[in-house]
Amino acid sequence: MTPKTFETRCLRLPAATKVVQWEGTSVFKVGGKMFALSGGYTASSGGYMFKVSNMAYAMLIEHGLARPAPYLARATWIQLTSNNALPDAELTAYIAQAHALIVAKLTRKARKEIESG
Repeated sequence: MTPKTFETRCLRLPAATKVVQWEGTSVFKVGGKMFALSGGYTASSGGYMFKVSNMAYAMLIEHGLARPAPYLARATWIQLTSNNALPDAELTAYIAQAHALIVAKLTRKARKEIESG
């Protein structure tokens, strides 16, 4: 998946925003919380980074498609070995899951605002 497509898929999700931080890294957020990273720092050290479930974390690392994300591994974030480590459809599903995992941890008020609008 190209960086532009990754960005488009992230920003299509409800209430998703993008800010550029850390050496030009695109940081995708929902409710002020990160759910995915691309470009900048991530490009120089591997592929896209995003939040995953505990099971996906173990599976992706075990199959050699990803490694624990630097500084974020304790929060079950992975970094793909390359931007093309997963088929586009699968990566799109993981991006949506990352978004959902972060939304689930937001306050009830913030979740309602995202769902209504």
